[in-house]
This record gives sequence, structure tokens and C-alpha cells, in this order.
Amino acid sequence: MSVQFIRERMLTAVNPVHGAEPPRHWQQRKSAGTRLRLVEAAIECLVESGYASFSAAHVAQRCGVSRGAMHHHFATRMELVAATIDHVFYKRMGRFLDAYLEALAANEDLSSVEIASEVHWQSVHSREYSAYVELAMAARTDRELAQQFVPQAQRYDSIWFDEMSRAFPQWQTHWDDMRLANDLTTVAHMGMLVLEPVLGQGERSARIRRLVTQMVETLHRDR
Repeated sequence: MSVQFIRERMLTAVNPVHGAEPPRHWQQRKSAGTRLRLVEAAIECLVESGYASFSAAHVAQRCGVSRGAMHHHFATRMELVAATIDHVFYKRMGRFLDAYLEALAANEDLSSVEIASEVHWQSVHSREYSAYVELAMAARTDRELAQQFVPQAQRYDSIWFDEMSRAFPQWQTHWDDMRLANDLTTVAHMGMLVLEPVLGQGERSARIRRLVTQMVETLHRDR
């Protein structure tokens, strides 16, 4: 099974609409384009101003559309939030898989664990990941947001592991170890990103990253 095939299947599982054929009618294409621009603007607003300042009016202004146009595409603020969450997860997975494929082809001397760890660390500095962190933090205390965010986060997690189990059957008898390796990398990198103002981007951060990679490599070698 090719990695490219796995990529397409995973992205389709996250959101089949994104991989569908574009609408044939120009009005539908225009509407889909405006909707996408609004969601992209919503991500920028989250990254720059945080969820506490997030509003449909702010997004509409940034996107350069009227409030009426915003209301046409997203009747409520939470409809916009839900679409933004969906887009963030889709773009996160797509960007990671694309970067991993490129790095895998360009770094034949490195192990897949080293490559995956480095690519994941790079991915946590993307704007989509910044929006994800903002949503995750805000969902801790905002019940309405949590009702939208948590099920999508759990679904994303489930899709990721389901596909990984198909892509790497040699791990299936030790699936808990692979999940542990993934979870360790995820929580370590997220924590490092949040604490980056304290840890810095120099040797202190690099040592932590190397330790995480070594621990994952140990799990990989043992299995």
C-alpha cells in the first residue's frame, strides 16, 4: 500500500467534501470559494487575536465581505466555528502528510521515526496548529465550544490511528506501543510550543526533542 494512497484515504476520511469534485455551476463555485475564504480568515483571526476576541463580524471584516454575506454562509457564530474546526483538522493532516512524504524521499539515510518526529515538530509551528491550540485551550472552559471541538478532536484521533494500523501492520500486535509513541510525541511537542517563550528555540529545546525521538526509537526497535 503506497503512502500516497494512505494520504488520500486519510484526508477523505477526515472530510470527504474537501476531496470532492468542484461544483460545475459558477455560482456554486463562487459560493464555495467565499465560504473557504471566510474559514481561512477565521483561522487568521484565531491565530492573531485568540478565541476570546473571535466574532463573525471580525471575520467578515477581515475577509472583506458584508455581514449579510457572512450570514448567508454561516447563520450563527458557532456554525462558523464548527466549519473552522473541521478545516483546521483537515489542513493539519494534509500538511503533515505532504511534508512527511517529501522528507521521506529526500532523507533516505534517516529513520522513519526521526523524519516523522522532525516533521511533526515543524508542523506545530504552522498557523493551523496555532489555531488548533487556541481552540483546544478555550474549549477547556467554554462549554459551547467544547461541544463542537471535542467530538471532532476525538474523531480526528480515531481516524489517524485506524489508518496507521492499516499502513503499518507490523505494529498491530504491539499497537499500544505505537499509540504511546505517537501520544508522547504529540503532548511533548505541544507542551514545548506552549512553553517556547520560556524554553527558547535553542539547545534546551533541541535536547528535549532529541530525548523524545530517542524514546520513540527505543519503542520502535523493541518491536
